[in-house]
Amino acid sequence: MKIRIRENSVRYRLTKSEVEAFCKRGYFIQQTEFNTSLFCYEIRTKDGIRNLETDFKNNTISIYVPNSYTTDWHTNSIVGFSNTYTTKQGKELSILVEKDFVCMDETVEDQSDNYPNPKA
Repeated sequence: MKIRIRENSVRYRLTKSEVEAFCKRGYFIQQTEFNTSLFCYEIRTKDGIRNLETDFKNNTISIYVPNSYTTDWHTNSIVGFSNTYTTKQGKELSILVEKDFVCMDETVEDQSDNYPNPKA
């Protein structure tokens, strides 16, 4: 799972196997180990919500997805989901979760588990 953060926006990109695991289990977690702490980012289904939500606590970014979004996401043609979430402080936070496609330009990154690029 890739994560991109820029100002008040968070984007996750998931490979085919990550989308399958998320849809099957209802969550997917990755972590980065630093010298003094562990940074985690996760995606989880959540009951009672209608759109994507997010939070950051205990060194973990969590994106919450309505259960209904993941019923067959791993097999359908829906690329992803987005929402502009309003925090308790009244700030808008853009959230995007999407399938990771093979890049059109040259890259050294392993893309063997990415979705085929529809523009290819």
